[in-house]
This record gives sequence, C-alpha cells and structure tokens, in this order.
Amino acid sequence: MENKRDMSALRRQELAHIAAFWLENVRKRIKESSYIKYGNLLKNHILPELGELYVTEISTERVDRFVRSKLLEGRRDHRGGLTEKTVKDILAVLKEVCGFAVQLGYEIPCRFELIRLRQRERQIRILDREEQRALGAFLFQDEGLLKTGVLLSLYMGLRIGEVCALRREHIRYEEAVLQVRLTMQRIQDPEAHGGKRTKIIVTAPKSGKSLRDIPIPQPLFGRLLALSEDVPDNAYVLTGRPDRFIEPRTMENVFKRYLRECHMPDINYHALRHTFATRCIESGFDVKTLSEILGHANVNITLNRYVHSSMERKRENMGRLQVLY
Repeated sequence: MENKRDMSALRRQELAHIAAFWLENVRKRIKESSYIKYGNLLKNHILPELGELYVTEISTERVDRFVRSKLLEGRRDHRGGLTEKTVKDILAVLKEVCGFAVQLGYEIPCRFELIRLRQRERQIRILDREEQRALGAFLFQDEGLLKTGVLLSLYMGLRIGEVCALRREHIRYEEAVLQVRLTMQRIQDPEAHGGKRTKIIVTAPKSGKSLRDIPIPQPLFGRLLALSEDVPDNAYVLTGRPDRFIEPRTMENVFKRYLRECHMPDINYHALRHTFATRCIESGFDVKTLSEILGHANVNITLNRYVHSSMERKRENMGRLQVLY
C-alpha cells in the first residue's frame, strides 16, 4: 500500500518542481553564465507552457507541439518565432530536466531522439579579399588599441569576448605566441535590484578546446610589441590598464563605427572570425590546424559553419574542369 502511495506521488509531481530541483542540483557544477541562461530559458519559455504538467504527461507529441509553437510564435514580444538556435537550447534544457526526473524514479514518455529541428542555413556576410585588404589598411593606419583588437579577430580569428579579456601576460613575446585563456561576457545579474540588471564577468572559456596558443603573424606581432612598452603584465590589451576594460558590446559599437568610417558594408563583429577562417582555407590551411586555431571542438564545426565559398573560389574550382573539354 505504501509503495502505491509513493508511485502515485511520483506521477503527480509537476515539471516546475522537478526543474527547480534540477537547476539547484547543477548550479555548483556549471558556470554562472550557464546557470543564469538555463534559469531564463525555464522561466521565460519552458515553465509558462509546460510547468504545470505532471512529469508523466511530458509526451513526445506534447513536446513536439511545444517546439513548433516556439519556432512559429515563441518571441515574448509576440513578433514571430524564436531562432532555431534558441529553440535548440530550450529543448536541450527540457531534455536535461526530464533526464534528471528519470534518475529520480519518474517515467517520462517523451522520446527526445524523435524530435528534430531542421537547421536552416544561416548566411553570414563575410568580407571578400578586396574588402578585407581595405579594412586591414584602415586599421593599420595608426596604433590605436581598439583597432589592434579588431585586427586580432580579422587576422587571428579571435572571438570578441576573447579580445576583450586579453591581457598583456597572455602574449609570449619571446615565442611570438598569443594565449587564449579567458573570455568576457555580459550576463544577467539575478541579485540585482533596480538600476543595472546585468554584469560583466571574465572567466575561462566554456570549452577546453577554446584554451589555445596561436602563433602571431609578423605585422601584428610588431604592433603588439610596440604597444606593450611600459604596460604591466596584468593590463588589458585594449586599454593598456589593469583596472579598465572594454566590454564586448562597446567593442561591437566601435567596430560598427570603423566600418562607417571606411565605407564598408555593415556586418557584425563575428563575421571577422568567419572571414579569417574562409581566407585560411582558401590559402591552403589543413582543416585540423585551422580548427585548433579557432578553438573548435571538432573539424565539422569549422567546415560546416565557418568556411564560406566565395564566387571567386567557385570560379577557380570550375575552371579546373577545363581539362575535360
């Protein structure tokens, strides 16, 4: 009789209770930014629609309907659907919560492996060779610190957060090597009351593969060497000071200003990294080396997301078929 009551209690447990238990359980094992992200996905998307369901009611059909609704009309401002990347993140959190419930003894009927998100090809506008040369010439005109930061992304593929967190001590001048050890990001502050609701954090990158050493090209090495004079080791490269940094949002705005000043097309900062990867492949880099320079978990990410085929490259490859005529 006692066992029947226990099983009945298990069946009646709502997803919201399990989710709260799961979130606190993983808190000590994940980065603060991940904890906040998971909490927001639960609060803003999962729990409003599924939170009151008993965990035994989380079926494949119900989750599939939930996913489709998020893709079509999931935005909180009611202006359309969420991106597939966001919905993928939501689904991953829901799967983790349900997996945690199974460990606690609940039976979850949902078969997550049957729910597929068709990833649309997201076109990222990168710079062609002429545009890259023009932007590089503009950035090399003077030795500004922020222009140096943009050059690190354009010619070394650094992420914006990695550029902002870079300190002088991460540059091994005797070996001409740049060490990526930290990243900077703005996250929501759950303890904030009124005023600012976000904060800047500097942490190790989420993936171990992002910790990497990159040889510095000679033109950039000379520039970094000149900027390092009379600068303490713990100073940020973008400011030359240990007590002042440039955050990613500010860096993005500065980059947009540079584009306007040199009459370049409007692209986002991350397109610099894509441009770098594409030029590397065009120049004959082997994919494994490029993947390590970019800090990717595997070479598939490098090939499928970061390498773009230009019309110039297409013409060159099609030209090789001349031997067939």
